[in-house]
Amino acid sequence: MVDEKVSGSGNPLRAAFIAVTTLFFAWGFITAMIDPLIPSVRAIFNLSYTQSMLTQFAFFMSYGIVSLPGAALVARLGYGRSILVALIAMILGCLFIPVATSVQRYELVLVALFIIGSGITVLQLAANPLAAALGPANRSHFRLTFSQAFNSLGTVIAPYLGSMLMLRGGVFESSGATGAATAATAAAGREASLHNIDTSFLWIAAMITLLALFIWRFSGRLNRSVPPPAPAHDSVLNALQSRWALLGAAAIFLYVGAEVSIGSMMINFLHQKEVLNVPLDKAGQLVSLYWMGAMVGRFVGSALLTRFRATALLGLAAAFAAALCLAVSQGTGMMAAGCAIAVGLVNSIMFPTIFTITLERTTASAAATSGFLCMAIIGGALLPQVAGRIADAAGLHTAFLIPMLAYAAISVFAMAAAKARVAGVGQVAGNAAGNVAH
Repeated sequence: MVDEKVSGSGNPLRAAFIAVTTLFFAWGFITAMIDPLIPSVRAIFNLSYTQSMLTQFAFFMSYGIVSLPGAALVARLGYGRSILVALIAMILGCLFIPVATSVQRYELVLVALFIIGSGITVLQLAANPLAAALGPANRSHFRLTFSQAFNSLGTVIAPYLGSMLMLRGGVFESSGATGAATAATAAAGREASLHNIDTSFLWIAAMITLLALFIWRFSGRLNRSVPPPAPAHDSVLNALQSRWALLGAAAIFLYVGAEVSIGSMMINFLHQKEVLNVPLDKAGQLVSLYWMGAMVGRFVGSALLTRFRATALLGLAAAFAAALCLAVSQGTGMMAAGCAIAVGLVNSIMFPTIFTITLERTTASAAATSGFLCMAIIGGALLPQVAGRIADAAGLHTAFLIPMLAYAAISVFAMAAAKARVAGVGQVAGNAAGNVAH
């Protein structure tokens, strides 16, 4: 997997792996930064829940659109140069945010998020196989798991910092002004909140710039360490001929859609008087607990998967998540808040488990199936739109029934998989190492 001459020099290879691991943290951080952005743009632009959920739509739509050309880019440029292209696209997207806010156009904010999401899509296509390949083959799973832990760390930190930056002051400050003073205060608050968004993404742009310079130093070594993948001749369309590839894609679609829907609604949900009645910035900081549960659950889940069947654990986790969402839809106060946050813990094993279960049972090639499953992440764009419409029509409590139904369907998928024959595609773990971490 790695050239012996390269692997013989432990320190350079270790340094390259550290550089790649920082990428996992970066895209986890940026992805979770959208959670506090949603209530911010909702207040600034006076949006409905459905309209504010377009932030996730713009971001996650990039997975469906950019995955295939992104894979071709990685094959053409190699891992190191592709990562640099992805980081430059992310920087440009972050710098476009102040342009969008200066003219106060929400549509341009969405364009910026799509650009950022496109960069992250290419970044993931390159970074995952690199993390698995930069070292001895028998420790590839450890390296990928270790890198994904830093991805989770990014998702924990981002909502906390993002809420402090974007959900304080400005439109979120109460004012006792009346009449003409109210309009002037509202305008000033709007400008201040837009400035807070600018500041957040300019800091992110600066962080990515430093990261790009760091990666640039190692780009040649990355390309020498791991040869670029050959252009794929096995189209993902071949996966359409496999029943289990279709079922697995549906499960990934529902899982990502449910996870993103909950994360997107959480701040406004916890803010409600009948739940915790806390300021939006405090509610945003509590969302870190949702993502922390996913991080802790990955370590616990990894241990449990060595003792129990993956299908059984997936079915149990999905059923428990569905029950928690049902409790949220019917409850109030601390009980509802605790159940909503606890969903993150049971979410932890679902994405990788659905991936491997599908790869074991598909009759299509692993490459075609993996590409098809990665495209199914577009569920993070579409399902939050449905949840937003339900929230506008019947409230945020009722909107939790959407992820509840998604988790229930995933539980059915797990039960069906438990009874299905393993197709034996082979090298499931190795192929999973090249998949998108989520």
